[in-house]
Amino acid sequence: MQKREHLHILGICGTFMGGLAQLAVQAGYRVTGCDANVYPPMSDQLRASGIALTEGYGADQVSLKPDVFVVGNAVSRGNPLLEAILDQNLPYVSGPQWLAEHVLRGRQVLGVAGTHGKTTTAAMLAWILEQAGAQPGFLIGGVPLNFGVSARLGATPLFVIEADEYDTAFCDKRSKFVHYRSRVVILNNLEFDHADIFPDLAAIETQFHHLVRTLPASGLIVANAREESLRRVLARGCWTPVAWFDDTRREGEGFQMEGDDATGNLVLRDARGEIARVRWELTGAHNRSNACAALLAARHAGVSLEAGMRSLAGFRNVKRRLEVRGEAAGVTVYDDFAHHPTAIAATLDGLRRKVGDARILAVLEPRSNTMKLGAMKERLAGGLAQADRVFCYAAHLDWDAAQALASLGNAASVHDDIGALTRAVVAESRPGDQVLVMSNGGFGGVHTCILDALRASGR
Repeated sequence: MQKREHLHILGICGTFMGGLAQLAVQAGYRVTGCDANVYPPMSDQLRASGIALTEGYGADQVSLKPDVFVVGNAVSRGNPLLEAILDQNLPYVSGPQWLAEHVLRGRQVLGVAGTHGKTTTAAMLAWILEQAGAQPGFLIGGVPLNFGVSARLGATPLFVIEADEYDTAFCDKRSKFVHYRSRVVILNNLEFDHADIFPDLAAIETQFHHLVRTLPASGLIVANAREESLRRVLARGCWTPVAWFDDTRREGEGFQMEGDDATGNLVLRDARGEIARVRWELTGAHNRSNACAALLAARHAGVSLEAGMRSLAGFRNVKRRLEVRGEAAGVTVYDDFAHHPTAIAATLDGLRRKVGDARILAVLEPRSNTMKLGAMKERLAGGLAQADRVFCYAAHLDWDAAQALASLGNAASVHDDIGALTRAVVAESRPGDQVLVMSNGGFGGVHTCILDALRASGR
């Protein structure tokens, strides 16, 4: 029996590396991995795939003797296992490079890029293609509820990938998305983020233009017409046709998605008028934009706009995107991945449109590197404006969250302890309230803590 090639993945519990691990298993590789922190939903998916996990980055893991170590971008110089790999001259490769060479080569890649909305838009695109019978592969930075997994190989050349601008690995500081050789790229939006690796917006725009340079003339760029940053990127040089969405100027064959959150109506229009309409479950202008972009990308793969619209009626969103985690004592608790002021504002707007005048209690963990560095602290209060109360967890911040939220007055409170935060939320809540928990991490299981405390309150 032929020996299966063995991969040992460093940083395996990240959304990208965890998805890569699942693809490798499906492709017949033997996979093991390690990480410093493990939390659902990725940890659940990895265990379900039969992948053995090691806690921590001990140098003794070199004794596993894999054929290659696949290194995630969360792993930096000084990491004990990485240092042992380098000292012993063992074979290693970055995650994006391994993916490009062993999964994406020869496939028709549809990449979804942008500061916000990548996960939801990629999930929509994969679902539209699936409903059309295309059976695409995909690697998405979340778990689409229509599929139940974040990654699969698929049965056709089509492959949908969340195309992230974050850097590739300790040894490769290019953005991950330049490795994927996409044929179709969605440029959803572009603003400053990742303050830990980019000095300013102009630096990110340069990386996006590197992506544009890799696209073939037979491909397609689907771009947000409202984003001046994307117009600047394309003005540097563009060799691929562009389809504009959110196009109020009706440039060429520009498209716009309209809708009514109260009725659930979704209407696609171009310069000639209405193309199609359906009813769907999602709310918010950001999700309508995501849908429009996904439709245009799917059209390039052969799915008509009308068929794509029909598919959206059955789209169930992604885990941790306004996901209801439970209800207790008349209070509904949601989980959402929002961690940038723009995404926080969009999520709150979507929930506000859904619940009307009901009170919204926002519970926030500023956990991303950009937020921890304080690069967005001046915008944080504005992003939370639609919440009735704000509870901020600030245990790991190097800046004064109370000062950043001072403009919200008594509506905001800051806590350094999960237990104290939970008690404050429960003490404030009353029947009919909507508790919106926002973090790009596990947040200490605060969702369950709040629900358990509400149930125990005897209200």
